[in-house]
Amino acid sequence: MSKVSDAKEILEWYLLAGVDETCGDVPFASLKQGKEILRPISKQADNKVAAATAARRPATTGLAQDTSGAFQNAQEICAKAENLESLRAEVEKFEGCSLKLTATHTVFGDGNPEAKIFLVGEAPGADEDRVGVPFVGRSGQLLDKMMASIGIDRTGYYISNILPWRPPGNRTPLDSEIAVCLPFLKRQIDLVDPDYIFILGGSAANSLLDTAETISHLRGHWFEYTKSNGKKAKALASFHPAYLLRTPGQKAKAWADLLRLSKELGSGNNAESC
Repeated sequence: MSKVSDAKEILEWYLLAGVDETCGDVPFASLKQGKEILRPISKQADNKVAAATAARRPATTGLAQDTSGAFQNAQEICAKAENLESLRAEVEKFEGCSLKLTATHTVFGDGNPEAKIFLVGEAPGADEDRVGVPFVGRSGQLLDKMMASIGIDRTGYYISNILPWRPPGNRTPLDSEIAVCLPFLKRQIDLVDPDYIFILGGSAANSLLDTAETISHLRGHWFEYTKSNGKKAKALASFHPAYLLRTPGQKAKAWADLLRLSKELGSGNNAESC
């Protein structure tokens, strides 16, 4: 059979199979042509392509580089801060997080710096951003009632957030924002040196405990948090007060967590339901 006949049969087979257009100008009818087209690129040419690609594309993205640099800067600041006031001053001057550009105030920690209980939230809300103090809005008012129900007011604990600046529109914090700001929270924990950490909400729990578990799985269990000096603190996670305002049916579980905290503290107070 001639090459013309071979090509004709191939075309007829393609038509019967439903092929009605081609994607190139070079035919693949002959084995010789196919070999020429599919021949491997030489090692030398491959190395040239790789070198050219590497030259025009950095190893990491600009955002990753900025985040890494800001994180290192935050760590250096924390290493130099010997007390909460010096740390507060440095955080207020910090320019490595874009959230500061849209925030009204830097919301640092508040409460008793000598307390044995450290409460951790996620980020400031609109009220906190306006005043510059954590947990002063509706969530904070509910939290005050929750803690008061086990006999503890704000003079009995220290409270702060993963982020010291409010995300626009109260959106969920980005991983890069948490990575940059987390050293500030950890340094506050080191300086307060609490025995117990009460974590409010899944985002805060995931960040501080370095886990991806949901808050529904984390709450109700005690964990160990290791400070930079190697000392341990007992950590208990529960629902965020903002979540309880939206989902009041979960208050019973939050109440159970408060009782766990109270029992561990040995308060023995007769508490009323929150």
